[in-house]
Amino acid sequence: MSLKTLTENPKLSLVQIINMSVGFFGIQFGWDLQRANMGRIYENLGANPDQVPLLFLAAPLTGLLVQPIIGYLSDRTWHPRWGRRRPYFMIGAIISSIALLFMPHSSALWMAAGLLWILDVAGNVAMEPFRAFVTDKLPDSQVNRGFIMQSMMIGLGGSIASALPWLMNNVFHLSNTAAQGSIPENVKYSFYIGAFFFLAAVLYTVFTTKEYPPSDVDFKEKVLESNRGFGAGAKEIWHSLMNMPKRMQIVSLVQFFTWPGLFLMWFYYTTAVAVNVFGGKDASDPVYAHGADFGSLTLAYYSVVTFLFALVLPKIADRLGRKTTHALCLLCGAFGLISVAWVQDKNMLYLCMTGVGVAWASILSMPYAMLSGSLPKAKIGIYMGIFNFFIVLPEIIASLGFGWLMREVLNNDRLLAVQLGGGLMIIAAVICYVFIKEPRKTDQVLADRLAIEGRDQ
Repeated sequence: MSLKTLTENPKLSLVQIINMSVGFFGIQFGWDLQRANMGRIYENLGANPDQVPLLFLAAPLTGLLVQPIIGYLSDRTWHPRWGRRRPYFMIGAIISSIALLFMPHSSALWMAAGLLWILDVAGNVAMEPFRAFVTDKLPDSQVNRGFIMQSMMIGLGGSIASALPWLMNNVFHLSNTAAQGSIPENVKYSFYIGAFFFLAAVLYTVFTTKEYPPSDVDFKEKVLESNRGFGAGAKEIWHSLMNMPKRMQIVSLVQFFTWPGLFLMWFYYTTAVAVNVFGGKDASDPVYAHGADFGSLTLAYYSVVTFLFALVLPKIADRLGRKTTHALCLLCGAFGLISVAWVQDKNMLYLCMTGVGVAWASILSMPYAMLSGSLPKAKIGIYMGIFNFFIVLPEIIASLGFGWLMREVLNNDRLLAVQLGGGLMIIAAVICYVFIKEPRKTDQVLADRLAIEGRDQ
């Protein structure tokens, strides 16, 4: 195998980094709309709490396949006008926006679950290449800032998206209740607005950011290999999975315990606030509806915290190191989730969500920054797709097993499920701090060279 010359991408201006990150604002807008509202939509359509995890199952199962395939294909794509990653941004955004428009018109559980499946598949098509996009465009000295700019966009998009149902009800006076089997008006219009922002933000990045032509000398050979069909691609993905760099193995384990905590929050937090904090009975109860809207508003607040904390996160990481920073942030998130059970005054939920916002800012950037320099440059797309295995696998496990746990052990107590998520985050923090070894700064050049040559550290 030929080795490409060790070169570094030119530094980009702040405006250029913002332009290449705006698309993530739209993608996160769509993600947070469904995360904050799908549990509520399912219960409006007649689902019991123990059925909710299973209704989320189709999306991660498909994502498990879609993410590495899109990474594999985007590594081997090049068009003089559209580039390498941008075609996937655009296709995913168009399909996702259509799914968002139809979602609030779901008339049955199967329809809502099917549209969520389409939304997650298309969202992954748009999102997965964005992680590789940072490594494609930025030199190593700007990688931290590239991922953290994505965190800021995610925080901004998530805060607006999560607050929309509350805004639609309290500012625009749209109804937040609906008869069993239908979706409240404030949720419907939130999804319409989400469809617009998803598509508009991604198109902004597509049309304002250019990509560099593939620099690895084996690109033509890789394209010829990909033309051999699905078998060659599956073989390459499997080979990459079996030969993950050591650092990626440990960071993936951290992800494996981190993300179930997030999923349990997204599954149950809003409805836990409605029932356990506000005392609502069911989806037709105005008290429940008011509590669910307030829960969405506090989710919006944690996204604001994410946006603000991302401004100082690079300096903290530079001072403490990436692994220590990430471990401390995960502990903040764990405390935030566990402390929801102690809330007597609803406004204390903002304090709980402050911890979650700190953790979320780190989750969106530090794991990817910790991988920087350890992945073969010619396989960034594939490895980012494989890395996402360890996000969707916990969701699959939660979807398959947590319904039984909710029914038989937790007695359908949504609040206990949220607290369990905090406990899993503590495990992730311990693994991160104990087992990840920070490379010495003097070793960084060697690490970059080994990664470019496709060898493990």
